[in-house]
Parts: sequence; structure tokens; C-alpha cells
Amino acid sequence: MQPGDYLRDLRNRLGVTTREVEELSRKVAQDRGNEEFSISNAWLTQLENKNSVPSIYKLFSLSVIYRAKFVDLLSIFGVELDDSVRYHSSLPLQNTHLASIEVADRDRAVRFPVRFDRGFRLETTSLISRMVEVWGEVPIALIEKLDVRNCQYGFIGMDDRTMDPLLRPGSFVQIDSHRKRIAATGWRTELDRPIYFVELREGYACSWCEIRGSNLTLIPHPLSGCATRQFAHPGEAEIIGQVTAVAMRLVSAGNGHPDGPPKLPAQS
Repeated sequence: MQPGDYLRDLRNRLGVTTREVEELSRKVAQDRGNEEFSISNAWLTQLENKNSVPSIYKLFSLSVIYRAKFVDLLSIFGVELDDSVRYHSSLPLQNTHLASIEVADRDRAVRFPVRFDRGFRLETTSLISRMVEVWGEVPIALIEKLDVRNCQYGFIGMDDRTMDPLLRPGSFVQIDSHRKRIAATGWRTELDRPIYFVELREGYACSWCEIRGSNLTLIPHPLSGCATRQFAHPGEAEIIGQVTAVAMRLVSAGNGHPDGPPKLPAQS
């Protein structure tokens, strides 16, 4: 079905005329203070009969009037917002940055473990497929209610070797934004030393840190070949939080860089 046919069918099933759409859209435009939200009778007729593409403003008005999800109307024009996460993974940026996890449709269900095998032991290595006894359909909105509000996520840029080999370029890290105080002691090895995600004036950094007075020092891994950097704190550098988890490739390409970031599992 062509987009225009889909929209016409949607309107007819609701029993709404093109004139009524025009009147309702004017109310949206007046409320938003933007005439771009207004839809004329002639424009809607043309949209339904020709393969034209509406602006985001008019598509928003149609989603409101037709009681349809904006993301669903986008999809009939070939725009799938869920694909944005896939492109984040396949089109990595060279600089370290915060990573967002976007959910286009919070009502959509995903495959999720709802019962685990009682014989599974956390102490032993195993396949996830074998530790899960039953997979069920769970709404994304329910997963969002898990304790993830304290965390942000970052991506280690492909050119950022500050913590390599401990954190390879192309890694995803989980950041606890409640842990911003720099620990001066309390670790025995480099594996125990806290790593922090830092916002700079012109980007982000991920490294060990030291604070002396008003100076924040970013300390690289000794095998990285990177230099120590120092910034005024908090004027030039601000601690976002402590890195608490990492998703990282273990196999590198021939040039020493991982061949892309870790791939997210395909959704069922």
C-alpha cells in the first residue's frame, strides 16, 4: 500500500472528512503558533493521491488527528527510528562521546528472559541460551523500569587509545552518574582502580583521574602510549561518573584497532 493510500484508508476508517482534518489541524497550528502544522483540504487530497512526502509538522498533525503514533506514520514513508541504534553501531565516530539508547516505541515488546534454569550457576561460564529456561515477550516500558536511571552509556572513540588495552577503542561503557567523587586510594591493582568518564570543553574522555586542588589530571594506561593531560576543574573538565561496566571486542583488526564497536544482538 502506498503512503497516500494508507493515510486515506486510516482517515476513512475513522470517518473523518478532509474538511474536518483541515479544521482540526488549524487548532493544532494555533496552539503551536506555527502555520506549518495546518493542513488544507487541497493539500491532503494531493497527499492521498500522489506519492508526496509531508513535512514533520503536518505529519505530526495527522498523527494527532488520526490517533496514530508518529513513529508509525514515519514508517510508512520508509523511516524506521529503531534503525538509528543499528546505525550508531555501524557508523562509529572517531571521538569519545556519550551514547544514547533510543526507544522509538515503548509499547513494543522484545524477547526477554522471564524464567532462568534453576540448575544454572553464576560461578561457572555458560551460554545465555542455556541459562534461560523461558523467553517471553516483555514490553520495553517494563524494562525501562529496571534500575537503569542511575546510569548513562558512553562510547570509546575509535581513535581514543587512552585506556588501551584495558578499554579498547570502540568499546561501550556504562557510567554510574552518582559516583563522581575521585577515589585517591583503595585499590590494589590497575584492574581495581576506578575509571571515570569526563566531559571536556571540546569532547569527552575516559581515563583514570587525580584531583589536586583545582586541577584534574587524566591518567592514561601506561601501555597506551598516550600522554597525561591536565585541566582546570570544574571549569574545563567535569566528572560525569564512574565506569562500572564495559562491552568490548577482544579480537583486533590488523591495524591494531578493533574492527568496529561491539555489535548489539539482533532483536527478535
